[in-house]
Amino acid sequence: MDLAEVRAVLDPRDGVRWEAGDAWLAGGTWLFSTPQPQVTRLWDLGRMDWQPLTVHEGGLEIAATCTVAELLAFAVRPDGPWPDARALMAGCCRAFSSSFKVWNTATVGGNVCLALPAAPMVSMATALHGVCVLRTADGRERRLPVREFVTGAGRTDLRPGEMLRCLWLPAASLAHRTVLRRVSLRPGGHSAALVIAAIAPGSGRFALTLTAATTHPVCLSFERLPTPAELRTEIERSVGAELIVDDVHGAPAWRRHLIHHLAEQTRRALADESPT
Repeated sequence: MDLAEVRAVLDPRDGVRWEAGDAWLAGGTWLFSTPQPQVTRLWDLGRMDWQPLTVHEGGLEIAATCTVAELLAFAVRPDGPWPDARALMAGCCRAFSSSFKVWNTATVGGNVCLALPAAPMVSMATALHGVCVLRTADGRERRLPVREFVTGAGRTDLRPGEMLRCLWLPAASLAHRTVLRRVSLRPGGHSAALVIAAIAPGSGRFALTLTAATTHPVCLSFERLPTPAELRTEIERSVGAELIVDDVHGAPAWRRHLIHHLAEQTRRALADESPT
């Protein structure tokens, strides 16, 4: 779709001041898919030439401009660090309801900033305790956990003139054992519910991340692997009716059932893998 009101495409390195009507352009798969009459200038992040993925001793940095295809290629490498975390990344990449062309254009940062309930990059980054590194046009920076950055369906804590520079995934979280379960109405469709469970090595701490069925990520934490009853009770306590998504991709009652069903599946999977 043409953005008829756009009159300039800017290079973020030029020091131009942010104005009302400006928007960041990364992959553009959403930006160009729907009318944007309020957008008059685009700031092209593709000109920043950020390294898509950078492995550090302390964790993994994923540039906002890293494409889904680039993340998947990293995730499915036959060798490399954090095999469980990379398997989770691959599963979340494959949860996209999109074509091969979109995978090679859509960005990780764009998916996080769009903040739709079914956004799989939000699921992945939240489950791995990801942190958003946010930067203003004049270079100021702040950090915010992904679970706090996404505040609702299509809503984030992103401020005017602020961009997502990268996601930081700490090595400690990348070392967790993880299990992902997902359901949609049809193969390749939007996720109706996506649940990720993780156990921390050493401490045995159990964490559950609920997305797609909820308007924003819901994170539950237990000192140890919970019993089925403990898990169900905590989900009921934490997920009120106002948090359940109601749209064409699934009725609220069905989505609530899926949360419980998939959560128990992930709990059992990790229980089976736990040392006796």
